Amino acid sequence: MENKIVAKNVNLHYGSKHALKNVSLDIKENAITAFIGPSGCGKSTFLKTLNRMNDYVENCKIEGTILLDGEDVYDEKVDTTVLRKKVGMVFQQPNPFPMSIYDNIAYGPRIHGIKNKRELDRIVEESLKAAALYDEVSDRLHTSALGLSGGQQQRLCIARALAVQPDVILLDEPTSALDPISTLKIEELLLDLKDKYTIAIVTHNMQQASRIADYTAFFLVGEMIEYGQTKDIFSIPKDKRTEDYITGRFG
Repeated sequence: MENKIVAKNVNLHYGSKHALKNVSLDIKENAITAFIGPSGCGKSTFLKTLNRMNDYVENCKIEGTILLDGEDVYDEKVDTTVLRKKVGMVFQQPNPFPMSIYDNIAYGPRIHGIKNKRELDRIVEESLKAAALYDEVSDRLHTSALGLSGGQQQRLCIARALAVQPDVILLDEPTSALDPISTLKIEELLLDLKDKYTIAIVTHNMQQASRIADYTAFFLVGEMIEYGQTKDIFSIPKDKRTEDYITGRFG
C-alpha cells in the first residue's frame, strides 16, 4: 500500500508539557489506521496534528515533518482551509449545526463556492447515501438535524465531512458516546468508505480496532510504542508494553 501521510520525528509541546515525543508513523492510503492507548497518551493530539487542528491551541509548538501526498502540511504556504477540506475531522461527540439536515451537508460545499441548487442537491444526496443515512432521513431533509438520534447525528457528521470530497477522514473516538447498534453501523460504514478514503481513527475500544483497522499504532505517554498490521499488534506484539496494554494489565 502507498503511504498517504508520513510523519517524521513529530514533537509537540503544550507550554512546558511535552505531549508528543519523536513520533514517526506512515498512514497507508485506502486503509483504516487505529490509534490505541490509555487516556492522555497523545493519540488524539497526534490525530489533530494531521490537519493542524492544534493551530487553535495556545502555546502549542510543533516540530518535525508531516507530509500529505509528499507535501509538508506545516509549510507556511499551506492554506489550512484547503488542508482541512482534504483532511476532514469527525469528533467524539456528534456536533451537527443547529440547522436542517440539508443545510448541514451543504454548508461545506457552499463555503467552497458551490451555489447551484441542483449541484448542492446532488452533493447532499450522495453524501448522505455514502454515510448510509439517506434512506432514514430523505423525507425530512429540511427538518432540524438536532432531532436525529445520536448515531444518526454522528453519521450526519461523517456525511458532512464527505460533502467536500476529502482524501482523508480523521475520527476521534467517533463511537464512544453511542450504543452498540449505532457503533456497529459506524464500523460497517467505515469499512465501506476505506475503498475511497484514507481513514485514521482514535479508539479506546480495542475490540473495535481489531475489528476494523488494517493497521494499529499503540501510544503511551506521548510516544508511539509500536505500529504494524493490526493482526500482528494483537497477536504477536513486539513490545512488552503493547502486550501488557492489549491484555488488560493496565490502561
